[in-house]
Amino acid sequence: MRGGEAVTKFIFVTGGVVSSIGKGITTASLGRLLRNRGFSVAPVKLDPYINVDAGTMNPYQHGEVFVTEDGAETDLDLGHYERFMDVACTRASSITTGKVYLSVIQAERRGDYLGGTVQVIPHVTNEIKRTILQVAKEQEADVVIAEIGGTVGDIESLPFLEAIRQMRKDVGPENTMYVHVTLIPQIGPWGEVKTKPTQHSVYKLREIGISPDVLVCRTEVPLDEDVKDKISLFCDVPSRAVVESMNVETIYEVPLAYEEAGLGEYVIEKLGMEPREPKSAEWKALVDVLKDPRESCRIAVVGKYTSNGDAYKSINEALIHAGIPNHARVDVRWIESDSLENGRPPEEFLEGVDGLIVAPGFGGRGVEGKIRAVQYARETGLPFLGICFGLQISVIEFARNVCGLSGANSEEVLDDPAYPVIHLLPEQKGVADKGATMRLGSWPCNLVTGTKAAKLYGTTRITERHRHRYEVNNDFREKLAEHGMVISGVSPDYRLVEMIELPDHPYFLATQAHPEFKSRPNRPHPLFSGLVKAAIAQKARVAAG
Repeated sequence: MRGGEAVTKFIFVTGGVVSSIGKGITTASLGRLLRNRGFSVAPVKLDPYINVDAGTMNPYQHGEVFVTEDGAETDLDLGHYERFMDVACTRASSITTGKVYLSVIQAERRGDYLGGTVQVIPHVTNEIKRTILQVAKEQEADVVIAEIGGTVGDIESLPFLEAIRQMRKDVGPENTMYVHVTLIPQIGPWGEVKTKPTQHSVYKLREIGISPDVLVCRTEVPLDEDVKDKISLFCDVPSRAVVESMNVETIYEVPLAYEEAGLGEYVIEKLGMEPREPKSAEWKALVDVLKDPRESCRIAVVGKYTSNGDAYKSINEALIHAGIPNHARVDVRWIESDSLENGRPPEEFLEGVDGLIVAPGFGGRGVEGKIRAVQYARETGLPFLGICFGLQISVIEFARNVCGLSGANSEEVLDDPAYPVIHLLPEQKGVADKGATMRLGSWPCNLVTGTKAAKLYGTTRITERHRHRYEVNNDFREKLAEHGMVISGVSPDYRLVEMIELPDHPYFLATQAHPEFKSRPNRPHPLFSGLVKAAIAQKARVAAG
């Protein structure tokens, strides 16, 4: 306590040796350890790129754009935070170099610095610290866990590292902890374990003025005690704070591995927090199902960016979550939508799958391939879920092949289609800037009583997250309904189509939203759970002949 108020603790996670080392999973797992002890946790991602947010980034380069409840377009690591910690991140949870510099420059233009020379220290670092402290205050968190993107030694990360160095002085050493994630490689014909890269990474961190309190060591093999002792000696951390982090069957096993290694207890002790017994039974139970399921099914995901495994990260994780209540392992077959446009029948690509998802995407490339996939699912009874652009594709396919509207298309794909069944949202007309201008964040939806969607959700009033500019053209709603498409979800003002389904199909639903962003391993999303359940039934039907 300080001045009668609870003091927030701060954990800063950095990475060394190589990029993509697993800082995001480490950060998320640390949060899970604290959540299992009943502490409130607020995660933050500090990204060194100059983009203001991830919204305009190419999925091939950056992976998925994760959308928060309040409409921020962020790095995919925030998805890991939400899934592991079961929290809702906010716009303030994502701090980028672009956002920081934009704020500093705007302040300078207003004259907030009273004519002073604006510099990285103190103005940029102060802005970084202000935003971190803002998260702590807004979310009333017991602990803020902040991951710094990039690798120690990168020029881009230096202002963030300097800011978190200053934080220890600002809030007190007893309230701060530095966790450094490194790689312990093996080289040579005997797979000799080498600690030198970790040592050099820690030296580089010390040059900046930060001495790590914990080393999380990514390794392919268990670390002997003498290796841990060597790392401890050269890196000046206690042996018990050298935590091996090996590959596991499922990423959701990582918090349990960290708990077994004593990391949770060490963090609590180091930060002077109240010792509490971790409640890990629920997490252990879901991991047990993931590692030893009774059933299995295969879901095909047709998308435009499937060559990058991170482009549809939340969809992949939502399918894993959906397997838990169905006690099933879900295998995913990734299909590039372009490949369905080469004249070969879609069954060549979809043979042996038990369900289909048509994933989000922008622009005209691969659209006809997605349409062919939807048509196949509709006509053969293959369980199907359309997400965002997947809903729009479903409407285009239905309009063409069921309603007889030859040439039906989206205005996003074709400037002047014969039947513009998908058109630009009226409020999007005239919008020139691409960043943060779509229909973003959480929006309410009313479901029609008695529909499959309403039964899956167990209610008729829901909210889901969105990221789109185009919508179903209301001029064609009546035509679609006449031919059997049920508009099962609409905006409260009835202006926007949010969900559609086909009642005579085993499982054919599509949503304009991104339900994958709200799925959790302990709370799988009903649309994905329903799809997996239908896929298991489909597999049984095929097996029975």
